[in-house]
Amino acid sequence: MEGKANLEAAIEQLQNVEKQMRLAGDVAGTKKAVTEILQLCFEAKDWKSLNDQIVLLSKKRGQLKQAVTAMVQQAMQYIDETPDLDTRVELIKTLNSVSAGKIYVEIERARLIRKLGKIKEEQGLTAEAADLMQEVAVETFGAMAKTEKIAFILEQVRLCLDRQDYVRAQILSRKISTRVFDADTSKSKKKPKEGDNVVEEAPADIPSLLELKRIYYELMIRYYSHDNDYLEICRCYKAIYEIPSVKENPAQWIPVLRKICWYLVLSPHDPMQSSLLNSTLEDKNLSEIPKFKLLLKQLVTMEVIQWTSLWNEFMDEFESEKNLLGGSLGDKAAEDLRQRIIEHNIIVVSKYYSKITVKRVAELLCLSIQEAEKHLSDMVVSKALVAKIDRPLGIVCFQVAKDSNDILNSWAMNLEKLLDLVEKSCHQIHKETMVHKAALKV
Repeated sequence: MEGKANLEAAIEQLQNVEKQMRLAGDVAGTKKAVTEILQLCFEAKDWKSLNDQIVLLSKKRGQLKQAVTAMVQQAMQYIDETPDLDTRVELIKTLNSVSAGKIYVEIERARLIRKLGKIKEEQGLTAEAADLMQEVAVETFGAMAKTEKIAFILEQVRLCLDRQDYVRAQILSRKISTRVFDADTSKSKKKPKEGDNVVEEAPADIPSLLELKRIYYELMIRYYSHDNDYLEICRCYKAIYEIPSVKENPAQWIPVLRKICWYLVLSPHDPMQSSLLNSTLEDKNLSEIPKFKLLLKQLVTMEVIQWTSLWNEFMDEFESEKNLLGGSLGDKAAEDLRQRIIEHNIIVVSKYYSKITVKRVAELLCLSIQEAEKHLSDMVVSKALVAKIDRPLGIVCFQVAKDSNDILNSWAMNLEKLLDLVEKSCHQIHKETMVHKAALKV
């Protein structure tokens, strides 16, 4: 009781000093007075008084912004010193309410919400933690360090993925431009000019830009895996592969390169996939995993691939991916792999034949006639191929249908060639006639 009375007396004395300094507009004196009050409460371990004083001092008439900032920053140092979880949460909530709506302590508020979100997540309340984090739009904070902003947004994305809110995860991920990861960190920072906003240093627990790049792409892999968007997953692994720390360590880049190869094979055929396929084949590191080099070479070679022999050769490699980086390739991956091989074979057939029987196509693809028709139809619908099936005759035609303009242009060109040929022939006949006439006269 005596200690409590002494604390209250000391606080009352400091409050009088704080009032004088505040009314006089003395920034340094007011800051010192408010921080001393909080320090007394902390040393006395009177957490209730600490919370009460934070609220009381922040609501004083004409309270200086600098004093509120100093008070919030001082109290944030006490969070880790709290005796139990309830006290910690109560202190965070008090500071959160004091800093709400105040631009000059927006960074502190973001850090407080992140701490509270982490506590909620540890308690198993992922949805609450995600809702809490989404309230803060750190991309508008001019004074926050770039790495801290990215780390905060990535935390928002991760929580949305954990609660399977894929739409919001995509929206949040678009706040980060991938070009920011390519910035040269070795360049010395320019000194801020007078009048410029001073950017704060990021806390020690915030990862570096390259580490954030890896976290970002790993989260994007989780997002794209939900829709089985193999090409985008491949591009994410490609970005991870280009990180210097990964490329220098074979133990890290070999599993990543394996994943790149698998997802390239699983991706539907299109110009982007073809470009990535050729650039990956040119990579010298691919010689370290010769089986995968052979797999990619088979895809770029215009030859029919036998599915059974390919699967027998690569089944063990496919199964072993479960124990490597990124885990298994997904439930549909084996089925999709067979689908891609069938599509490759159909494209090969279309390159070599203008017309072919459906029966022969089915034999080349090792499928039934009904399955071959279905796969052909699917590729025509997806515009990966131009083909027509004459079902009564059982013939597939791979010729591109010409429109009326193309037909007219070809006719015009053929007539032009014909007339040119007739003119040349007439010229030759006339020449020969003239030569023979001259010979007869002699």
